[in-house]
Amino acid sequence: MWTTIEQIFPYAIMYTIPLLITALGGLFSERSGVVNIGLEGLMVIGSFIGALSISKLQEAWPGHPVYAIWIGLLIAVAAGIVFSLLHAFASVHLSANQVISGTAINMIAGAITVFLSRNITGSGNIRLTRGFQPFDVWGLSDIPVLGPLLFSKTYWTTWLILLIVLLSAYVLKKTPFGLRLRSCGEYPQAAEAAGVNVRRMRYIGVMISGAFASLGGAILLVTIAGEFTGTVAGLGFLSLAALIFGQWRPLGILAATLFFGFASTIANVSQVIPALKPIPPIILSVFPYAITLIALVIFSKSSQAPKAAGEVFDSGKR
Repeated sequence: MWTTIEQIFPYAIMYTIPLLITALGGLFSERSGVVNIGLEGLMVIGSFIGALSISKLQEAWPGHPVYAIWIGLLIAVAAGIVFSLLHAFASVHLSANQVISGTAINMIAGAITVFLSRNITGSGNIRLTRGFQPFDVWGLSDIPVLGPLLFSKTYWTTWLILLIVLLSAYVLKKTPFGLRLRSCGEYPQAAEAAGVNVRRMRYIGVMISGAFASLGGAILLVTIAGEFTGTVAGLGFLSLAALIFGQWRPLGILAATLFFGFASTIANVSQVIPALKPIPPIILSVFPYAITLIALVIFSKSSQAPKAAGEVFDSGKR
């Protein structure tokens, strides 16, 4: 049993990180009052731009593949910010239905990335020559029990994202920016009366969600997938579920995404883990989605979503 847990845990962390940073992006958007169900599409954009830029940079700098990956991640973040402006403009300035706008983002992202990748490569897939390689943290990986679980077969992106989560928790709870952002998602008219530019804060929230979701798609590419195939296998929607399951709190989202990360891992690595081979593959494939539905049903009644999330802001309303 312990051997099975030891085998699964590094994979679970690997699947958790893209979910975590994407759900955290959704948190910033919804805390500002804008529902963003376009996280899936933003992840696809990050995966596509990351694959394209990293592959070109690795061809140009064959001796520095890791530098190419980090630069590619930054380019993916920038692309996510730009693409998320479509959702921000429709939701904030045009007062469009935010669910429809987010759905449009998902559809546009999926279509345009596949179209461009097919025209660029001829096949629709963009393969990297090298992604991030896992490593053991020197000294810490030898710690009994925790060492093999937390500090073996890890990635630099894991520790970067965990740092971002802690910083986000501090920013949202302890800084004036966080207070303003949360006030825009709870009672925007009161925030405006206090001198907060609600539209600007909502733009910022959506742009942060674009940056984080796109980074999630790019991290998925360089740690798990290894190539762009036009999809992120529904991880954007799982991130939305984790956002609800985590009650719109950074540390709650961390726990929720770890839970969903384990569920996804069991489905994806079942055939290489001896203890899981007797279980029919179809059951394991459905497992993460069934768990998601069950979790949403259980926690829907205790949901503590921002009160003004999804509502159009009218500055003349009191």
